[in-house]
Amino acid sequence: MVKDWLLKILFFKTLPSTQLYLKELLKVKKESLPLAVVADIQTDGIGSRNNSWISEKGNLFLSFSLPLKDLPIDLKLESASIYFSFLLKESLESLGSKVFLKWPNDLYIDDAKVGGMITTVVNNNLICGVGLNLIKKTDNFAKLDIDISREEILDNYLINIEKKSPWKQVFSKYKLDFQINQKFFTHINKNRVSLSGAVLENDGSLTINGERIYSLR
Repeated sequence: MVKDWLLKILFFKTLPSTQLYLKELLKVKKESLPLAVVADIQTDGIGSRNNSWISEKGNLFLSFSLPLKDLPIDLKLESASIYFSFLLKESLESLGSKVFLKWPNDLYIDDAKVGGMITTVVNNNLICGVGLNLIKKTDNFAKLDIDISREEILDNYLINIEKKSPWKQVFSKYKLDFQINQKFFTHINKNRVSLSGAVLENDGSLTINGERIYSLR
């Protein structure tokens, strides 16, 4: 069972999208922060580049929001998806998974995606939306490589978030893992771009063929 956290959690059986639900709450200021929303099923989940994230019961559908003023002071907003994705990667790794983070926000097992995160800002608050395949997968996707409950993942992940680790500390660990990205691609302005030879900069951006690329997800 999820412990008592400073971050309040709302649980639902079904939502069109945890992220859209949280956005609407913040727009009308009906809930105080920090706040998380979890659903058993999403009927209209949102993935990277506005793609849908297919819902299967038993997987993790989570969105949470934090005031911008409460983020680590050295964290640039454009690298928030890297920061919070890596905290999730660390949490899963501590539970026995071999998951890794593909720049900037995709979680992978071997060569297949198991989940990801997208971030947005509403009324000076950061919203992070997470989708993670725990027990079921769809075509071209994989599921997590450990048998773990949604609640146990939430417990471990929220512990990591509430530590408010500095960006510099998190980035130093991600930088050691970054070399695995070299065999993958990312999407820049709707174009598929190879990460081979990409240079990871200290603010989380990439330099590819002399061009500085920032994560805006």
